Amino acid sequence: MVLGGESADGTGRALSGRDAAMDGALSALYGSGKGKGDAGGAQRSAGLGASAPAVARWLGDIRTYFPSSVVQIMQRDAIDRLGLSALLLEPEMLEAVEADVHLVGTLLSLNKAMPETTKETARAVVRKVVADIEKRLATRTRATLTGALDRSARVNRPRHRDIDWDRTIRANLKNYLPEHGTVVPERLIGYGRAAQSVKKEVILCIDQSGSMAASVVYASVFGAVLASMRSLATRLVVFDTAVVDLTDQLDDPVDVLFGTQLGGGTDINRALSYCQSRITRPADTVVVLISDLYEGGIRDGMLKRVAAMKASGVQFVALLALSDEGAPAYDREHAAALAALGAPAFACTPDLFPEVMAAAIEKRPLPIPDKELPSRTISR
Repeated sequence: MVLGGESADGTGRALSGRDAAMDGALSALYGSGKGKGDAGGAQRSAGLGASAPAVARWLGDIRTYFPSSVVQIMQRDAIDRLGLSALLLEPEMLEAVEADVHLVGTLLSLNKAMPETTKETARAVVRKVVADIEKRLATRTRATLTGALDRSARVNRPRHRDIDWDRTIRANLKNYLPEHGTVVPERLIGYGRAAQSVKKEVILCIDQSGSMAASVVYASVFGAVLASMRSLATRLVVFDTAVVDLTDQLDDPVDVLFGTQLGGGTDINRALSYCQSRITRPADTVVVLISDLYEGGIRDGMLKRVAAMKASGVQFVALLALSDEGAPAYDREHAAALAALGAPAFACTPDLFPEVMAAAIEKRPLPIPDKELPSRTISR
């Protein structure tokens, strides 16, 4: 649909009613200024200015005329194009917006400047987005990783109820007796019993530079989900030029998010050094680095730490992003260097993340999307 009623629009007709209102909402954000007037002689103007009431009315208008997915895009564009971030520090404004991951990222970047009167409203907005993400992803993540943990704990002398019959039959096909129509199970393969003890350790190491905002949100939610699984010991570390361990807040991802500080520099080497110092069972540990790889620290040190971790048996996963946006701008030289170490770097969607983690836990090739870096699935 094309909106517009001025002579410059080429339609030669004036808009009215709902169409005129939709055109006005779009023009306020995307217009370039006052037009030459439509067929009725009215002037069209663009811009929301810095007036909170005007913005609040505009937010109400776009929620009336456009679907939620479009509203979120328009809000994001308004923040970027018109510099409306400061208005989000007002509780009334926060109550009017359509909450999404990108809005959460903006709020987190404003956290230090946020007045006390706004913080509770901001936490409520963030909590709603976090709850929506958990509802979408938590159940499938737990199911996928529980299966991976069980498979990784297979034993060759299982109890009867723990026998993996599919794998046992395949392993004993050479012992098929046609006259009896059966397979003699010379070797049994089974799942380990569902133990209460920790089977694997996971360290999420998250770059909290400004460009990684959506990744920080999703990683915090996944961190809380993983921490709820008794078979996993999960640690969550965020970094810029400093390193902060937020593991003790993993029971509430909203606390984790407000413990981050988006923006600043990047020192991946220092962050990996901290993570490496916390590894006690290398063969049972998965380290997930989520970063665009723009290293402000010691490049060679970063690569040596990755190589050392992999040599010790750690499963190392490098994600350029954990979001629905695809691969961001990233340091291609560092990505190529990691791939040469057997740790290809690729962008991962939240829906794919459980499969990536399951593959890492089982020490299988990672399910790397075809459109990513030239190095595809690499056996570890």
